[in-house]
Amino acid sequence: MKINGALVQTFGAIKMSFPTLIGILLLTSFIITVVPSELYACVFVGNYFVDALFGAIVGSIAAGNPMTSYVLSGELLERGVSIIAVTAFLVTWVTVGIVQLPAEIIMLGKKFAITRNIVSFVSAIIIAFLTVITLILL
Repeated sequence: MKINGALVQTFGAIKMSFPTLIGILLLTSFIITVVPSELYACVFVGNYFVDALFGAIVGSIAAGNPMTSYVLSGELLERGVSIIAVTAFLVTWVTVGIVQLPAEIIMLGKKFAITRNIVSFVSAIIIAFLTVITLILL
């Protein structure tokens, strides 16, 4: 009985997120078509710190949900963006929310909301470096 209910809820969640996923896929396809590959090389220069910082900044501004971030991150990796930039982007995309900061301040308080976003931003950069170090050691 409980398994059946969980299964129904899971399919309901997938059904609700499907339009968002399709929208992100279409938007990603559009961006990849319009933005030349040379731009990625100009923006992500190969310097680990600069790439991680820029990836974190972009992810903080362009907040989204985890499911769509994996699709976008995969496309960035295919375009030659470094794993450190993509990791920083991915973590901040989900944990830092500049766009929703005003609502978060109203709901949780100014001090908490700003502190949480700063800690999440710095943690994303640390996680990006740790991910690269882990991949190198393996």
